Amino acid sequence: MRMTFRCDPALVDHLPRPVRARTVLPDWLRQMPASAHSEVHGRDIRTVKQCPPFVDAMAYGVMILLPCDISVERGAFAWEWDIPAPATKGHPRAPLSFHVAAQLAGAQFASDQQAAIKFNSFWTIECDAGWSLFATHPVNREDLPFRTLSGLVDADRFHDGGINFPALWLDPDFTGVLPKGTPVAQCFAVLREPPQLVFEPLDDAQRETYAATVAEVLATPNVYRKRFRARRGRLTS
Repeated sequence: MRMTFRCDPALVDHLPRPVRARTVLPDWLRQMPASAHSEVHGRDIRTVKQCPPFVDAMAYGVMILLPCDISVERGAFAWEWDIPAPATKGHPRAPLSFHVAAQLAGAQFASDQQAAIKFNSFWTIECDAGWSLFATHPVNREDLPFRTLSGLVDADRFHDGGINFPALWLDPDFTGVLPKGTPVAQCFAVLREPPQLVFEPLDDAQRETYAATVAEVLATPNVYRKRFRARRGRLTS
């Protein structure tokens, strides 16, 4: 399965390219201790840094990056981004635009006063036939001062225009710079055909395997990583 990214020819030397998510894992994950003392257990226990599903979810797919520094001062956004005029009619030049609060009316996360920011797209994204693009907030990135809303686009059909990424700004008192290269959306290619759902009870052999697997996982560290996880290489150190 391929994802094909295209951009305006005048901007090709000015845009950060989308990257594999594994290449932009946050510093806090790398700096986490592998174990920490638990008062409940009375001993050191493994942290989520040693949980492959937690880390693999953060490392999976493709990350869309902020194309320039954005200065933020208590809800006011500004940028200085000297780029050529795009050669494509209707193409954005600003890294951000906005959805007014009324567009979120009735949503559980909506606020009467809060508009949503929109990270403008400077890349079109094309997936192979039968595949859609699922875009969401960078996984487990609660450190970011915004929350990207999730969306699903049939990018095998819609790929002639950019896919933008709306987000809620979470910290109204934030003052600082959102730096160029900040991950703003994590994208996964997903098969559009729904799975067939099959339901059945465990048979005797499956119950025995279940019990043995659970016992081994509880008794021995890294069973999933060593026996079941597909090989990906080391992600953290």
